[in-house]
Amino acid sequence: MKESFWGYFIIVIGILGIAIVFLFQDITSTNDQNYYLVKEITEAAMIDSVDIAYYRKYDKLAIDKEKFVENFIRRYAESAGFTKTYDINFFDIVEMPPKVSLSVGAKSNVFSFTGDQFDIVNRIDAILETTNIE
Repeated sequence: MKESFWGYFIIVIGILGIAIVFLFQDITSTNDQNYYLVKEITEAAMIDSVDIAYYRKYDKLAIDKEKFVENFIRRYAESAGFTKTYDINFFDIVEMPPKVSLSVGAKSNVFSFTGDQFDIVNRIDAILETTNIE
């Protein structure tokens, strides 16, 4: 009987530990971290979505819109935290020259001790450039 109570105790402590980790993860992720995450993921998704056939034929950079959106959402889903709800909006995607405008809004799902709830929106405009020596 005592051994089963120890098992229940360990399970409860484990669940409380996971809840505390999620709470501190939500509190300690800052706007700067979210901005740099959006910036790095945008750059990587633009590089991944470069149309290689167009570049070889015309020697100019161009991206594929659908490929960029797919790469961005996949990468962001892999890197973002589980304790927030994200709202991703794509405003403008230009294939040639490669330019994107997007915003990512983050809303916390965890209980706040102060009672203040607010959304943080990071907006970014990115242009992919290359150096061609002619």
